[in-house]
Amino acid sequence: MKHETSSYRRNENFEKGLKIREELLGKEKIDTALWGADAFNQPMQQLATEYCWGEIWSRPGLPRKIRSLLNIAMLSALNRSTELEIHVRAALKNDCSTEEIQEALLQAAVYAGVPAGVEGFRVASRVIQQTLEQAPQEAKV
Repeated sequence: MKHETSSYRRNENFEKGLKIREELLGKEKIDTALWGADAFNQPMQQLATEYCWGEIWSRPGLPRKIRSLLNIAMLSALNRSTELEIHVRAALKNDCSTEEIQEALLQAAVYAGVPAGVEGFRVASRVIQQTLEQAPQEAKV
């Protein structure tokens, strides 16, 4: 199923969401998820971009850093490892410290259960380690 990028409704929330997604997740991730979506997946990408990123992430009531920590706790509690990995990366871009990420995961473990916490730490640890390994390479570029 080949997609047409023009099939996305390019309204104000979509444009805000696209900007935030690219800032936090990186253009490459968006190229794959959004522009690489087939006709079946495009409605979900529209919803995520417009509603999650454009409507909610752009609200002024919470700073992005706090939104990131909330997402980490919720995704850990829900045992959504793939999305958790994405949001740990975004949290690091939002200036969340490893200690803050650790605390969010511990908080989730207490309320969602130790197995969810263990998996959350497993995912976050891998992402943090990869980020630390890439940091010197990015500084050289």
